[in-house]
Amino acid sequence: MTAQIVRDFLDEHGIRYVSIKHSPAYTAQEVAASAHISGRDFAKTVILLIDGEMAMVVLPASQRLHLPDLRDMLRTDDVVLAEEAEFRQQFPDCELGAMPPFGNLYKIPTYIAEPLTNEPEIAFNAGSHTEVIVMSYEDYEQIVRPQVLAFVTV
Repeated sequence: MTAQIVRDFLDEHGIRYVSIKHSPAYTAQEVAASAHISGRDFAKTVILLIDGEMAMVVLPASQRLHLPDLRDMLRTDDVVLAEEAEFRQQFPDCELGAMPPFGNLYKIPTYIAEPLTNEPEIAFNAGSHTEVIVMSYEDYEQIVRPQVLAFVTV
């Protein structure tokens, strides 16, 4: 199972990217290592519920999300990690835990950690645990339009 929707979207917009096949890996750090990509360049996707609505947060694989700070930045106390059962149907073309950071394709808002915006490239799961897409961050920002947040990661 792969996110063909992402590749089709990139192709339709004339975006240059590289697809890397790798052995199965399930954590963001394992995927980055398997694809020979730095953990700070590899983007992992975390699905949250913000005020009861699904949202996507994208951060470097080497870091963890600090929910209290994110709540402060979003000015709401209602920010929780979504359970797999809550978002499984939102990503029918993806393996769980391998969702690409394209909330716009899945009709949910996308927030991105500021450190990723400083990198020339962004790499991410392509909907499966065996494929990574690498593309320029500039192109990613142009077609996804994520909201950049300087939330604290650890």
